Amino acid sequence: MVERNKGKSIIFGVIIAIAAFLVVHLGVLQGDSRAREEAQSLDDAKSPYEYIKLFTDTMSLVQKNYVEEVEIKKLVYGSIKGMLSDLDPHSSFMPPDMFKEMQVETTGSFGGLGIEITIRDGVLTVVSPIEDTPAFRAGVEAGDRIIKINGELSKDMTLMEAVKKMRGPKDTEITISIMRQGLNALLDIKIIRDIIKVVSVKSKMLTDDIAYIRLTQFQSRTYTDLNRKMKELKEKHTITSLVLDMRNNPGGLLQQAVKVSDYFLKSGLIVYTDGRISKQNMRYQAYDDGTEGDYPIVVLLNGGSASASEIVAGALQDHKRALVMGTPSFGKGSVQTIIPLEDGSAVRLTTSLYYTPSGRSIQAKGIEPDVLVEAGTVVRQDQKKGIMHHLKEKDLKGHFENGSGHPEKPEEQLKPEEQPKSEKQLKLKEQPVDGKDQGEEKSETLVDKANDLKREWRDDIQILRAVELLQGWQVFKQLGDQ
Repeated sequence: MVERNKGKSIIFGVIIAIAAFLVVHLGVLQGDSRAREEAQSLDDAKSPYEYIKLFTDTMSLVQKNYVEEVEIKKLVYGSIKGMLSDLDPHSSFMPPDMFKEMQVETTGSFGGLGIEITIRDGVLTVVSPIEDTPAFRAGVEAGDRIIKINGELSKDMTLMEAVKKMRGPKDTEITISIMRQGLNALLDIKIIRDIIKVVSVKSKMLTDDIAYIRLTQFQSRTYTDLNRKMKELKEKHTITSLVLDMRNNPGGLLQQAVKVSDYFLKSGLIVYTDGRISKQNMRYQAYDDGTEGDYPIVVLLNGGSASASEIVAGALQDHKRALVMGTPSFGKGSVQTIIPLEDGSAVRLTTSLYYTPSGRSIQAKGIEPDVLVEAGTVVRQDQKKGIMHHLKEKDLKGHFENGSGHPEKPEEQLKPEEQPKSEKQLKLKEQPVDGKDQGEEKSETLVDKANDLKREWRDDIQILRAVELLQGWQVFKQLGDQ
């Protein structure tokens, strides 16, 4: 009995000790929590000048105590780079030489490789190679991670530093070491630099009446070149429909995206921006003057379609002016403003987000296609090529989350009177037809054209599906007109 009571006493003592420990420990945790809250309150109460003093004190310590003498310019530039790179993936600092290179790039002619890059998890990553450039011809693919540039690790490079290293005089060689999905080792790709003259607009006829326009980038002459190319096609052909291809289009100038959208829209909102400074918020409208046709359009997108190309696709989709086909786009729904500084450098700063006419934010989400068609090729015995997997905005560290629309601006939703007349074009309705034999004859003619197209474009499934849809619309329209 004594032993049993003794055991109970020991157990009871242990319980008391544990309870006391928990009380004390919880008290410590609560104290730590209060301390953190108080520290945060003190931080919030500090004026900007106190933080500036902290910065200048640190700079003074580096100047006096660092193992080597450091130029004040290097310290200031490095501080600005770090400050902007910590905000989001698209804000950055450009020293004078990099700022000049950026200005050259928007004109469409520069020396380099021809790839659009970003930073993902601290690693340089290819968004998309630009068509007909050295990198494109060398086999660089979207999603490739650039680990080394001429043997130098790229891990701590900024975007602009990497761009500067990859650009250079024509006919000089550069080796980039990439990590690609499915490979177990680095792949060295040797590329000969060239003058990159990006042709932002390409055109051709897919069939006798279906036009094809390829927009590779949005540069200062994109709208002008688009207008000229379309006039050239219309002088020789009667256009009844159009495939607008913006796959792997990394974007470019906002004003050019607005002009291209206006080219295909008669009226209504194209895009609007929203940021902290209300005076800088912009609304871009479409006008009937110079609008191109009212025929059906299929827009092709993929994961390499970003920024300005998403603006165009979103505007045409919201206004029912075009049907979007392909795979979801990149999802870059932020606007960067280039702000020149006194010493010739510049700041590239994210100042707002943009929204489609119906109020959709595509930030980190992208434009969802109306018809999902995966990329790929028609597989034959001698050719097996997998689907290309693209990097997306949502994969970037520090990206802005999608706000799922703009509820504060309900007045900016599309109104019925803003819907173009061409809304009916893509609604394929089968109607009763008299003269069945005549309709079947027309259908067979279109099928023959489709077969001819497949022989020409047999490796591009997305273009094939786009043309098949447009030709199907023509069949139903012809049957309905009887």
